[in-house]
Amino acid sequence: MTNEINRIGRACRMTSETNVEVKVNLDGEKQNSNIDTSSGFFNHMLKLFAYHAGFNLEVLGSGDTEIDDHHLVEDVGLVMGQAFKKALGDKSGINRYADIHLPMDEALVLVVTDISGRPHLTYDVYFQTERVGSFELPLIEEFLKSFVNEAKITLHVRKILGKDSHHIAEAIFKGLGRCLNDATTFNGEKYVIPSTKGTL
Repeated sequence: MTNEINRIGRACRMTSETNVEVKVNLDGEKQNSNIDTSSGFFNHMLKLFAYHAGFNLEVLGSGDTEIDDHHLVEDVGLVMGQAFKKALGDKSGINRYADIHLPMDEALVLVVTDISGRPHLTYDVYFQTERVGSFELPLIEEFLKSFVNEAKITLHVRKILGKDSHHIAEAIFKGLGRCLNDATTFNGEKYVIPSTKGTL
């Protein structure tokens, strides 16, 4: 049975390349998140995600960013996915499915999720630039891959419209947050796992 009061997950990972700690409270206060990685743009995206998800998210991450941000971004996604899965418990009473078309000025992104217990990512996003500042935009897909694989969810992300790379990235993270908020919301059947199999 899912504990509605204590849907909190923690996870950490320490390697020769990165050191990442994550705590997520699915029923926390979105204004109380604390994000501290060595990438300003990545911090910004994670804060947007947490705010629009309504999660209390703590992320402390450091790594070999003198090479590039790849290892750090990938491992943050991995540890966030692990913490999210722990926080969900047995998934009793949640909506499970959610989708949103999220606009950010000229950008429009579709995000669809199923908290299915099966990891899958379809990512159909094209950026007209390779970077925003020093952040390499292909790392967004790597982050999502890691998150999805560890959280054991299905996620589809598609850019419908958009030219400004910053706006497209914002729409992705805001849309992911809104989707996960909706999918993890209780539907009034708190003892029922949303699957005919009886498990997710």
